[in-house]
Amino acid sequence: MKRIHVKANGRDFEHEVEPRTLLVHYLRETLNLTGTMVGCNTSNCGACTILLDGESVKSCTMFAVQADGREITTVQGLAENGNWHPMQTAFHEQHGLQCGYCTPGMIMASISLLEENPDPSEEEIRDGLEGNYCRCTGYENIIKAVQQAAGQTS
Repeated sequence: MKRIHVKANGRDFEHEVEPRTLLVHYLRETLNLTGTMVGCNTSNCGACTILLDGESVKSCTMFAVQADGREITTVQGLAENGNWHPMQTAFHEQHGLQCGYCTPGMIMASISLLEENPDPSEEEIRDGLEGNYCRCTGYENIIKAVQQAAGQTS
């Protein structure tokens, strides 16, 4: 067992964890942050995408002990004072979801994309979300949502 300290969604946590515990399982099972989804467990789908120190990472690709001393943001930590993050609003307004399973990871990856490129072209959005799969939507409304959040549409 190893003691780790993380800040998740603005709150400090300290726990003993098995060194082999994946970060996605620590978030879901220990911190009860179940908005982070377990998809493929192979880093292919992106359903588990979170922000780690502001950068998007697939939480199934790292161990919880690797997050020691770092700041984690999940989809559940985006809203402020009861107001959705602009990306959450855009996904809602543009209907960038169907079943919703990929949505938390897609939102987190989209936020990271706009941090790196605040005014991406449609091709850059598609490239930026390449590691996040959606089996339902065909991506068109996801692209529109990212464009809305970037201020490219109303």
